[in-house]
Amino acid sequence: MSSPPPSPSIVDSQVPVVEISEPVAAPPAGSAGVVVARGMLYFSAILAALALVASGLLWQKLANIQEQLARQSADAGSNAIEARAAARQAQELARDTAARLALTETRLSEVSLQRSQLEELIQSLSRSRDENLVVDIESGLRLAQQQAQLTGSAEPLLAALRSADQRLERSGQPRLSRARAAIARDMDRVRAASVSDVPGLLVKLDELARLADDLPLANTVGPQATAPAAPRKRPAPPAWWERALAEVREEARNLLRVSRIDEPEAMLLAPEQAFFVRENLKLKLLNARLGLLARQTEAARADVAGAALALRKYFDPSSRRTQAAVSLLQQVQGQLRTVELPRIDESLAVLATTAAGR
Repeated sequence: MSSPPPSPSIVDSQVPVVEISEPVAAPPAGSAGVVVARGMLYFSAILAALALVASGLLWQKLANIQEQLARQSADAGSNAIEARAAARQAQELARDTAARLALTETRLSEVSLQRSQLEELIQSLSRSRDENLVVDIESGLRLAQQQAQLTGSAEPLLAALRSADQRLERSGQPRLSRARAAIARDMDRVRAASVSDVPGLLVKLDELARLADDLPLANTVGPQATAPAAPRKRPAPPAWWERALAEVREEARNLLRVSRIDEPEAMLLAPEQAFFVRENLKLKLLNARLGLLARQTEAARADVAGAALALRKYFDPSSRRTQAAVSLLQQVQGQLRTVELPRIDESLAVLATTAAGR
């Protein structure tokens, strides 16, 4: 607040004008500062109030925006849920459609199969009794031929031919006489064929493979594997110089041995190669055995011929073991020449022609 103005008497009494005016001007300066300070305070309060109001409006706007965003998010979530539900329904519908389509295709294939089976049944019913008999006999003969080839024996084939001839004889149809004649000719051909004993051949090959480790080589240094000498009478006990002379003579005899080797390969064979020669011989015998089991007769013959050549070339022919092995190999080679089974192509051809109605 401003101080009251001085009275006129006091002003008139003051002689120096300047001195009186300076103390009077000081109070208004202080009053103006207070007014300015108060104005600044009011202005700051107004600004604060405005800022508060603006912030309140801003927060309200932000709240409205957040509410709108939340509403939109909720709408988007509901739309997404609906879309997922629609997609799930579409997938289920597609799965149901695919299942129905697969079921339809399965039923269609079943119908097609039933139709084909029905057509085959109708065709089989439309055939005559003789045609069914011929087809059955032909199937049995083909199966018997396969069994004979697998077992290496002609007994299944002979049994099937005898059974087929008996069935044709019981039918009593003149039109089947050609088939009976062809079956009779094939039966005679099978009886006349000499078939080798495959199990016996396998046993002989196994025995040869076992003997391979004991066969002496042609260039073996040491005592010959010949027949044992006849027992001699025990001489009287000799003197010491006679015993020494006999030992020297025996040692000198072992230093040099003269033998005849007809094959140069056997003479040049190194001692460490003897193992490989024996293993090669056993490998050829094993290959011949496998070829015989697989009914590959030509391969078995070639392996047996190779084993015989190796036996004659590298092993001592004067040894009893070698001679026994050569004899076994000759027996195997002789039986392998007749290992092929006769075929019944004539009977099968006549039966197929009869079944076709020609």
